[in-house]
Amino acid sequence: MNSDKSTLKIRLVKSLIGKREEHRRILAGLGLRKVNSVAVLQNNPSVSGMINKVAYMIKVE
Repeated sequence: MNSDKSTLKIRLVKSLIGKREEHRRILAGLGLRKVNSVAVLQNNPSVSGMINKVAYMIKVE
C-alpha cells in the first residue's frame, strides 16, 4: 500500500454483468475492467464521487 495519503488503491470485487450502464461507465472511467483489476488513483473530489456511486462493487485499500 502506498504511504502517500493522496492516492487510493481501488479493486473491482463484483462482476459488471447485469449492472446499470451508468455504473459500467463509471468503472471504466476509474480504469477497472475485470474482476480483481486494480487502479491506483489520486484522491480528489471527482474520484471520490465516482467511488461513492459504485461502492457496492469495489474495495478501497
